[in-house]
Amino acid sequence: MLAFGVFVNLFLLGYFKYANFFVDNFNSLTSSTYHLQTIILPLAISFFTFQQITYLVDAYKGETREYNFLHYCLFVTFFPQLIAGPIVHHREMLPQFAKDVIYKLNHEHLAVGITIFFLGLFKKVVLADSVAIYATPVFEAAEQGLRLGFFEAWGGALAYTFQLYFDFSGYSDMAIGIARMFGIRLPLNFHSPYKAVNIIEFWRRWHITLSRFLRDYLYIPLGGNRKGTIRRYINLMITMLLGGLWHGAGWTFVVWGALHGVYLMINHAWQALRIALGQDITRSSWWGRGLSQLITFTAVVIAWVFFRAESFSGAINVLQAMAGMNGIPLPWFLIGNLGQFEPWLLEHGFEIDMVFPNRLFPKNFNDVYWLFFILLLTWYAPNTQQFMSRYQPAFDIYRGEAWQYSGLQWQPTRAWAASSAMIAALSILSLTRVSEFLYFQF
Repeated sequence: MLAFGVFVNLFLLGYFKYANFFVDNFNSLTSSTYHLQTIILPLAISFFTFQQITYLVDAYKGETREYNFLHYCLFVTFFPQLIAGPIVHHREMLPQFAKDVIYKLNHEHLAVGITIFFLGLFKKVVLADSVAIYATPVFEAAEQGLRLGFFEAWGGALAYTFQLYFDFSGYSDMAIGIARMFGIRLPLNFHSPYKAVNIIEFWRRWHITLSRFLRDYLYIPLGGNRKGTIRRYINLMITMLLGGLWHGAGWTFVVWGALHGVYLMINHAWQALRIALGQDITRSSWWGRGLSQLITFTAVVIAWVFFRAESFSGAINVLQAMAGMNGIPLPWFLIGNLGQFEPWLLEHGFEIDMVFPNRLFPKNFNDVYWLFFILLLTWYAPNTQQFMSRYQPAFDIYRGEAWQYSGLQWQPTRAWAASSAMIAALSILSLTRVSEFLYFQF
């Protein structure tokens, strides 16, 4: 019965999400002409499929305690987190549905929930959408085969890195906020992932509930790290390949997953080497942590190129420019500021970009300043959970660092109400253009 239930769930997910992908690849390999009509993807099927499989497996193990069918349907279809997560677990949600208190309005839950919701909306429409204008033109140009410069390739890749983060993190905050208005707490899904000092920590901070599902219901059943080092690396790679494919029906997603699989293998091998040399991997200097964070962030940015690109040729085009293979043309607006450095730059291989004065990025110093400001936000600013920690906004399934400035944490006071209202007003006033969530499509 377990095998049948899991099969039905995966079969439906495979048909709706991957049927055309497999048919297209089959046609490419066999030169056949099979064709399927456009298949409309059911709303949130990637998320509720995992939740149903989780319940089935745990029921088989005897770990479920709640069998009320109405509560189960609510668990699967609870609307705040349905479209883009977090992926909730039955042991977190079903006991809450059984409490009478959640069916009554509570002023504290409303205040906390509304604040979290508007923080998430601010991330989406003010931060994510403001950097999308840099990312989209660069990747569209790459798909058209246009020759990109070094700075615009890095600018586009960094812009997409921040756009995706604030888009998905903002949606998760809004889901947590809406649920909290009803007195329901959802699991934490993000914990400042770009602050991670290695890829292992990155996946403990990015899309935490997906990482938890892949670990508990794929990596560990495959054998985890219990069957030797080689088998561990194979299990990691299989997990990340399937994790990449889960995000979308395309080979670029598989490559993205493979890159992170390689990153994880390197990370585990490096830690094993340090332990063998007698080093304490739990302690490091401030400069060591800073360098590790920079290396990790750079690796993540490179992998996001495949995640964003629509084709391999587009991804390679961007990566070649990022590697400086197209030269390093300096933006035209810097020409007047080079002064005495211009001869030295020309001598060392830099080009003055006078032939193409309308480059995609950067067009002025403000573009650079804005991306740099967003980078500082992701590296040093407190996240929503730290900001709202006095009221436990979510299940803390990641034990990260606490925010040391407790006096600046949110409280239900007039001052904080005014600040929250200002954030809400800025967010609503920014809704003057079409704004689409990136992550729901994955």
